[in-house]
Amino acid sequence: MSESATGGAAAKDPDDWATGDEPATGPQLSYLQTLGRDVGETVPEGLSKAAASKLIDDWQRRSSRTMETTGQTELGDGPPTRIAPEQGEPPPEG
Repeated sequence: MSESATGGAAAKDPDDWATGDEPATGPQLSYLQTLGRDVGETVPEGLSKAAASKLIDDWQRRSSRTMETTGQTELGDGPPTRIAPEQGEPPPEG
């Protein structure tokens, strides 16, 4: 997929990250703790950045928090999200 087709740089597989084998970051671990509570899982110790990223993707798919935030009941379901209008922008029709 080209950069123009994705609206920016194409997502790179975590297995291909130059720093993927480094320890997971604080924000990754914090987010995993939140998602873990939602899906009834415990964050494994010693995660790498790449492993944490994959686990985040998996747990986001399983989390009701993610679906509630997007209005989805199943993956791929629900209305597209809309960024809040700028001040002075007319309200959306509908």
